[in-house]
Amino acid sequence: MLEDTSFAIHPGKDQASKAVVYRDIGNLIAEDFSTIYKFTCESGNVAIQFYTSSIVRITMNPQTDPILNQSKSIIVKPETVKVEASSKGEFIILATSQLQLKIRKAPFRVDIFDKLGKELVSETERGMAYRENGEVVAFKKMYDYDHFYGFGEKSGHLDKRDEKFEMWNSDVYAPHNPETNALYESIPYFMTLRNGRAHGVFFDNTFRSKFDMASSEEYYTFSAEGGQLDYYVMAGPEPKSVLEQYTYLTGRIPLPSKWSLGYHQSRYSYESETEVRELAQYFIDKDIPVDVIHLDIHYMNGYRVFTFDKERFPNPEKLISDLREMGIRVVPIVDPGVKKDAEYAIYQEGVNEDLFCKYIEGETYFGEVWPGVSAFPDFTEEKVRNWWGEKHAFYTNIGVEGIWNDMNEPAVFNESKTMDLEVMHRNDGKPTTHRELHNVYGLLMGKATYEGMKQQLDGKRPFLLTRAGYAGVQRYASVWTGDNRSFWEHLQMSLPMVMNLGLSGVAFTGPDVGGFAHDTNAELLTRWTQVGAFTPFFRNHSAIGFRYQEPWQFGEKYEAIMKRYIQMRYEWMPQLYSLFYEASQKGLPVMRPLLMEYPQDEKTYNLNDQFMLGDNVIFAPILQPAITDRAVYLPKGNWVEFSTGEVFEGEKTYLIHAELEDLPIFVKQGTALMQGEWVSNTQKTPRNVNMNIYAGIAGEKYQFTYYDDDGETFAHEEGNYLKLDIEVISTNAKVEVNVVQKQGNFIPEYKEITINGIGLHDGQVLLINGQQRNTIPVVN
Repeated sequence: MLEDTSFAIHPGKDQASKAVVYRDIGNLIAEDFSTIYKFTCESGNVAIQFYTSSIVRITMNPQTDPILNQSKSIIVKPETVKVEASSKGEFIILATSQLQLKIRKAPFRVDIFDKLGKELVSETERGMAYRENGEVVAFKKMYDYDHFYGFGEKSGHLDKRDEKFEMWNSDVYAPHNPETNALYESIPYFMTLRNGRAHGVFFDNTFRSKFDMASSEEYYTFSAEGGQLDYYVMAGPEPKSVLEQYTYLTGRIPLPSKWSLGYHQSRYSYESETEVRELAQYFIDKDIPVDVIHLDIHYMNGYRVFTFDKERFPNPEKLISDLREMGIRVVPIVDPGVKKDAEYAIYQEGVNEDLFCKYIEGETYFGEVWPGVSAFPDFTEEKVRNWWGEKHAFYTNIGVEGIWNDMNEPAVFNESKTMDLEVMHRNDGKPTTHRELHNVYGLLMGKATYEGMKQQLDGKRPFLLTRAGYAGVQRYASVWTGDNRSFWEHLQMSLPMVMNLGLSGVAFTGPDVGGFAHDTNAELLTRWTQVGAFTPFFRNHSAIGFRYQEPWQFGEKYEAIMKRYIQMRYEWMPQLYSLFYEASQKGLPVMRPLLMEYPQDEKTYNLNDQFMLGDNVIFAPILQPAITDRAVYLPKGNWVEFSTGEVFEGEKTYLIHAELEDLPIFVKQGTALMQGEWVSNTQKTPRNVNMNIYAGIAGEKYQFTYYDDDGETFAHEEGNYLKLDIEVISTNAKVEVNVVQKQGNFIPEYKEITINGIGLHDGQVLLINGQQRNTIPVVN
């Protein structure tokens, strides 16, 4: 009530509140060592497991033995790890080759160190504790020079120190700004960067949870409303190592289809087949690349999922087929709410087969969403997930290869904005309340959708876009950042949001280009399209009642610039696709903050308005109106401006000029870029691939992997791919390019890769393996 007025800060409002009292876990009473190290304390029970030599799990349950088999995120079992256990006076020591745990007996405290003896996570006068209301909390020591990243989908700056966060999946249309806390995704994980070394913490608790990095200068806390303390510490020590360790636990993105990496056009809504056909033809006539047109809720019959409105969309199968011939896929939206309608087949099945969420007394839960009063599938039950996945044959049978999940927090039109917390989920035989499983509802819907479509698509890769999720969501879906707005501040905010999602294991992510709500304008849309062309997920989306924002809506001047950058997306596809392959193998983000590559450089620690693609390209977009000059910081090394060839010395800040048509891009000297070409909307596969070498100083060596396959099927899992491990060695005006290893049997349309020299010294001709022009054959 009145929380959006000055009443929110009424001086007497919180006078009745009392100090929070936590019960400490107390002293150690007994211990039991086996593959799981168990400790009985005065006020709780602790289990310690080593998943690898560099990953340890600590679980504290104040009531019972720790429960170790309930995670919705962890996909691996603990390895057999050699652990040396010893007792030294008041301490117990558990040590692997990468970690050392020093456990104090009275009171029970756990300090974690790396193999060099450097402190990672430690406890002082406060440690693990709980409250009588069921809340659990962990207090951890914090240093002045700690920097925090990750936390999934959070607004604000890149470095999350001095912030508080809540994990509770929430439908947020407005406000959507830096102080908006709980958004659509809950990923209770973060990375600490301390003196150039990194470690990670994943708090695997699905209740509403909180992270407090602000209230104390001496410690930070993470807590949850219920359940148990269950957290993993990853030793790092590099930021990349932390991501590899975290995604080893929670999974990595499946290699996406190339078409899903292209340009997506959407609106809430394109309301008829005629409008969609006209839209597609505009793109073709104007030679603006597009891979996907999204259908929002108006394609459905009264917003009923798994239906088409036959008046608006009389022949969806032919529409999808015709657009496919134009090189365009159709991705329809699917929400979880099933309209309460006794004549609606999906609702009938849900009732007759007992598939909907219920109260403990047996009554179905109903909530109002777009179709009106609706029931909600209980995705916590395998039977329900299988049913929901099978229902997607409705789409796949008519040529759909991608689905967009929305409103899956789940969002409900009521004061709480979600399902009644007393709803009892069946949870595969372990019933529990929505209060505990709310945050994983979207994750499990995504699992049902992705796995169902994978079975139906005859070996093709499904594409899934989701609004809500939990840790591990990357295994099934790409993520967009929800209902942003057409403000410059939202463009600015999108960069650290996407970078922190990447640092949280979600490599395939991006914002709605141009802003979803409010009226965009020509300059904002142009600048945002420049950025979007290089974010992992690239979609223009706008809301009903606001201005249309397709690339041609603001006249030829702006259209020409946006067209050029959308085409650049496809020219950069060989580079992007190789980075997505790396993400699928190692969990590393495609779009990265500079600190990931330069963790020793403090100037990168809160650099919000620049980002990297991979390890060798920096983007410094213009993020304010009427601005054509901006400061750009370049880290160690020499950097070549992509469009001009000008060379800049690293570890310095420059004032860079960029007219509206310009996006400052800097490529590190001594490295290489893989580039293709824009052909046409129906022929997006490049006929030629170039390796552009940016010559470095003598003795510089750069190694990278170029990856390609058919971009559409799972045949790469059977060896049908091309993988080149390439080494570039710079020697004055000469460059040696060596294919260290070639793997796979995929034969692309291009028969060779042309090597070009860029960024030459003093006008000299760059010789590549002794020749002015060279190639790498890709077909034996």
